[in-house]
Amino acid sequence: MFISMFGAVESGVIYAIMALGVYLTFRVLDFPDLTVDGSFVTGASVAALSIVNGVPPILATLFALLAGFLAGCITGLLHTKGKVNALLSGILMMTALYSINLRILGQPTLSMLHETTIFKQLGSFWSVTGIDNALNSLLGVFGLDRFPSTWAILIIMAVVTVIIKLVTDYYLKTEVGLALRAIGDNKRMIRSFSANTDNLTIVGVGLSNGLVALSGALIGQLGGFADVNMGIGMIVIGLASVIIGEALFGTKTIARATLAVIGGAIIYRIIVTLALRVDFLETGDMKFITATIVIIALVAPKILHMQKEKKRRIQKRKQLGGDTHA
Repeated sequence: MFISMFGAVESGVIYAIMALGVYLTFRVLDFPDLTVDGSFVTGASVAALSIVNGVPPILATLFALLAGFLAGCITGLLHTKGKVNALLSGILMMTALYSINLRILGQPTLSMLHETTIFKQLGSFWSVTGIDNALNSLLGVFGLDRFPSTWAILIIMAVVTVIIKLVTDYYLKTEVGLALRAIGDNKRMIRSFSANTDNLTIVGVGLSNGLVALSGALIGQLGGFADVNMGIGMIVIGLASVIIGEALFGTKTIARATLAVIGGAIIYRIIVTLALRVDFLETGDMKFITATIVIIALVAPKILHMQKEKKRRIQKRKQLGGDTHA
């Protein structure tokens, strides 16, 4: 149980980067971008191909981020300059990326099991410093042998995710970031201030898919392979993380909203892990579990709000009735 929960938190921290990218398009820009399913695989594919060809893992991961950014920019161009519907432009780019990713990989699946990935480097560093042995010795006190992976992956990725969150918070508070937020709220208003909404939208969608591709590159290296189908349903996972986080933690400020997205991604992975431990559910049911989680996260807050409103109206009627009687 502990091992599975540890793995859920570990992967949840990485998926949180993808969820931040989804947050930028769906919440900040109000842009229904389905490129995510393709750009996630693009990140993993570019990183895998680069690593297999001897490129240092960190540089390969940066290449993946850049590839995702370019894919997002093309989606933005289709929408702004090509005047293609936002939803359709994302679908078109996602479809095109399937063939592009297959070309990059050269085959449906490319393994990195025998290659040096960024996580293997982190594991080696952790072992050399002796921190790994110290932590595993501490576990012996609680009757546990070893962690499923070194603490290095979880701690370093948590730090990286927090840094990305802080950079995103800062960016959204700059002049350009405020303009991006304004586009999502009222595009006509921001145009009246002579802002170039087309360029801002292109950059915003590009940054979003850059984060998604970065997450894909890290997940690919964590699993040891890149697969052309690994991005299917990724947009739903991203939305589930955003919706769950917003429902549980709120969105009063940008800093709180981005923190909620990270928390939502981790909680989502934990929920899925717990659900898969149920006897009658199998790994193939994950998409069904995801859809169910999203439905509950969407419907539950509305039901609770309706119940609160009903109670408030009943109390108000009682007060009015008491006042009339007096």
